Amino acid sequence: MAESKLPKNYVKFRSRYRSIAGALDDLGRTVREAGPLDEKSAQLIQLAVAASTGSEGAVHSHCRRALEAGASQDEIRHAIVLLTSTLGFPAMMAALSWVEDILDD
Repeated sequence: MAESKLPKNYVKFRSRYRSIAGALDDLGRTVREAGPLDEKSAQLIQLAVAASTGSEGAVHSHCRRALEAGASQDEIRHAIVLLTSTLGFPAMMAALSWVEDILDD
C-alpha cells in the first residue's frame, strides 16, 4: 500500500520503532501461516474483530487488505453486517461507514 494512504502516526511509529514494527509484522505473518485459513478469510475475520473493538484505523487497514486478498465489496460489507446482532446496530453502522471510506475511494 502506498505510504501516503497510511496514517501519519502509524508511519512515524514504524520509523521510530523499526524493531517493534518488524516484530509485529513477523507475528502477524506467523499466526496467519499457522492455520488452514486463506488470506481472504483471515482478513475478513480481522476486519470483523477490528469493527468489534471500534478501531476505525484497523477497519480501514483490514478493509484494504481484504480487497488485496480478493474479497469483493459485497463480502466486506457482509462481514460487517453480520455483526449486527452481536455488536448492535449503531456500532455496526459506524463500522460500515468506515468500510465505505475505503470502498468509496
